[in-house]
Amino acid sequence: MKKIVVLVVALSVGLFAYAQDDAQKAAADAAKAIAEAPQAASPKSKPNYWNDYILTKLDFGQTSLTNWAAGGYNSTSLKSFVDANANYAKGDMAWNNRLQLDYGFIYSDDKPFIQKSDDRIYFESKWGYKAAKNLNYSARFSFKSQFSNSYTYPVPKTDGSRDPLKSEWMAARLLKSGLMSPAYTDLGFGIDWLPSKWLSVNVAPLTGGFVIVHNECLRPTYSMSLRNLTGQEKIDYDAAVAKTYANAIEKGEAIGQYYRGAKFEFGAKVTADAKIQVNDNFKYSTQFVLFSDYLDHPENLRVNWDNRFDWKLAKYFTMTITTNMIYDDKVYIVQDKDVDKYPNGRRRIQFKESLSFGFAYTISSKKK
Repeated sequence: MKKIVVLVVALSVGLFAYAQDDAQKAAADAAKAIAEAPQAASPKSKPNYWNDYILTKLDFGQTSLTNWAAGGYNSTSLKSFVDANANYAKGDMAWNNRLQLDYGFIYSDDKPFIQKSDDRIYFESKWGYKAAKNLNYSARFSFKSQFSNSYTYPVPKTDGSRDPLKSEWMAARLLKSGLMSPAYTDLGFGIDWLPSKWLSVNVAPLTGGFVIVHNECLRPTYSMSLRNLTGQEKIDYDAAVAKTYANAIEKGEAIGQYYRGAKFEFGAKVTADAKIQVNDNFKYSTQFVLFSDYLDHPENLRVNWDNRFDWKLAKYFTMTITTNMIYDDKVYIVQDKDVDKYPNGRRRIQFKESLSFGFAYTISSKKK
């Protein structure tokens, strides 16, 4: 009996040891197979050649005066600004797009209505292909206009016993500009010089475009050319003018003639852009544009110079100073002080300056 028990125990121990060795061998073989198995390649992320961002800004201003001996008027202002950029770069090719939108209002106690303070639509698109070090072949498109009508407000004449009514202000106001009145659009081909990261100079000796003035009343102001009408066309137009623009007839304007709504220009354009990041909180940008029209007095240059200073005061709050200067010999400015001497206005340098504090937020997507 003892021999049988010993035999059973020995057999069990042997079977257990054999099974353990077999399990260890199987585990080792499995681990080796896993280690030697080809690793699945992780999928590569697709490159993003676009770099885009949108800066939004909202400025609010307010002045309140109570028993203020020096004089002045209570006022409230609101301004908005959007700067949207979408830039593409791949190899030797680049395509940059920028849209700037400005709009603002101001209310002052000296006039019983809200006035517009800012209004601008400005779109630029520039394509470039590397020609040499710091030089690109380029094609540049731009469009500039505004959203709504702008007016000047001469003080209405009253008997002196009361302030002018709102209706009297509205009757006395003079239209200066409006949506697509004017609008400037052009397409130029040339060379882009990039001497540094912060400066680019675009020279486009082949630039064609249109000056568009949709509002007929404003076409003389922007030197639109006259077209002589004949036959039934003249009869129909004279009738429309007589019905709608009686004051024009009294001045001897427009009868038998029609101011064209658009004027083609072909010339040379030079555009210099600079963006300087002084530090994390202060940056400066400027654009200087010269245009010469080969078809109409090429010696008279159209000048546009825009400057913008941004100072970051806190994470979401900034102070901004902007200046805009324009000289265009095709634009006539009417001023109250010399309206008798120059009833149709005269050429003048246009200048605008703005200082504002407000909330700013940027939405961006960076390249991977």
